[in-house]
Amino acid sequence: MSELFQNKYRIPSARWQLWNYANAGSYFVTICTEKKECYFGTIVDAEMQLTDIGQIALSEWMKTPGIHTDMNIELGEFIVMPNHFHGIINIGENQFNKTIASITAMPGSRDAMHCVSTNDKPTCENSFGPQSKNLASIIRGFKSAVTTYARKNNLPFAWQARYHDHIIRSKDEYYAIANYIINNPAKWQEDTFYTNQ
Repeated sequence: MSELFQNKYRIPSARWQLWNYANAGSYFVTICTEKKECYFGTIVDAEMQLTDIGQIALSEWMKTPGIHTDMNIELGEFIVMPNHFHGIINIGENQFNKTIASITAMPGSRDAMHCVSTNDKPTCENSFGPQSKNLASIIRGFKSAVTTYARKNNLPFAWQARYHDHIIRSKDEYYAIANYIINNPAKWQEDTFYTNQ
């Protein structure tokens, strides 16, 4: 729902306000194309057949750790679907989140694997300044690279304005999400993003 801010309507952030997205952790992201248009390809016999722009989305996502070498990033499972992208991205400890981790990493208060607070009130609040060296900056760079390629090559393409993220809190949750991503093409017709291609 839109909110009025300085006499202009804006869409409030979907990010968790009590979490700093520069934190080390595992994040599950979903990014959709505008109006869920199937720009990236089609599913044939439970396998994704990528278009040119779908290949670029795949390629640009795979470049992410090399582009953000200072953030200690590892990619988990990911898939380019006809009209959306799913991926797990792991942000490791780095120079931009060491201060956050050292302040909040008290014995018994955090899940060490994912740097997720187990307290009722997390102490690593998001700072709303320039969004750099965090999950938002990674996604912004990825989306921008795909859009830039499409424009340079006169390909019809647009992303949905926002994206969805989920902070992964346990190994079991990680494996369940990874399994969902792997099996996404085979279950395309059951997918909430399914459109008749």
